[in-house]
Amino acid sequence: MARQFLSFPCEGAMLAATLDRPEGAVKAGLLIVTGGNELRSGAFNGQAQLADALAQAGYAVLRYDRRGVGDSEGENGGFRSALPDIAAAMQALRSALPDGTRIIAHGNCDAATSLMLAAGGGADGLVLSNPWPHEGEEAAAPSVAVLRSHYRQRLMNWGAIKRLLTGQVNLSKLLASLMSAAKPTPAPPSLVAQMRQGLEQFDGPVRILLAQRDATAQAFLGLWDKQDQRLNTCPDATHAFVESHARIWLTEHLIAALDGG
Repeated sequence: MARQFLSFPCEGAMLAATLDRPEGAVKAGLLIVTGGNELRSGAFNGQAQLADALAQAGYAVLRYDRRGVGDSEGENGGFRSALPDIAAAMQALRSALPDGTRIIAHGNCDAATSLMLAAGGGADGLVLSNPWPHEGEEAAAPSVAVLRSHYRQRLMNWGAIKRLLTGQVNLSKLLASLMSAAKPTPAPPSLVAQMRQGLEQFDGPVRILLAQRDATAQAFLGLWDKQDQRLNTCPDATHAFVESHARIWLTEHLIAALDGG
C-alpha cells in the first residue's frame, strides 16, 4: 500500500488530501467526504484506518479536508457550501486513477447530505450513512400577522391617510400591493425534500446506511420513506460506526458498492 499527500484547488483555496492506493492494480476508487468540522482522518482516526484497510484490499481511497477545516485553506461555510469541494475532490481522484475507474462516494452525517444535494457529485455510486436531515438555514417568510400589523400602522398614520384622501396615492397600485401581500409566500422546499430531489437526479446505485443507536439516523428515518429499499440498518451501532461489528459491517457495504453490487 502507498500513501500520498496532495493538494488541489477549490474556488481559490487549496484543499489538503490523502490518497491511499494499493501497490498493484486499482479495482475501484472511494471518495470519502467528511462532515461538520471533522478532519480527514475521521473520528477516532476511523477514516484513516478504513482507507488503509481498503487500500490493502485493492482499492484507492481519497479523503480530504473541506475548505476551512484541518489543513485546508478557505472558509468553512457548512455542508450546504461544500458542493464545490466535493466536485474538486472528485476531479482530483479521477485524475489520479486510470480512465474509466469506478468511483464510489461515501459520506457520514452532513457529508451524506452534501452528496445528496450535489446529486452524487459525479460519483458512479453512493454510500450514505446517517444523513443529517435538520433545517435551520432557511429564512422564515413574513407571517400574515406581521403584514397586517404593517398596514394597520400605515392606516393609523395621519400623513398616509391625507395622501390617500387627496389623491396622492395611486389606488390601483395600492390595491395590487395589498393583494400581493395577502398571498402566502410559498415556503422553500424542506432540506429533506431537496435531498430527495438530489437523489432523484442521480442514476447510480445508492446505499443508505443507518446506525441503530444514532439519534441523527433515527431523525432521518422519521422523515424518510421507511419502505425505501436502499435503507440498511446496523444493529447496536453508533454514529461513527466505531464498534468492531459496525466497522466490519460498514466496510462490507463499501466493498460491495465498490465492486458494483
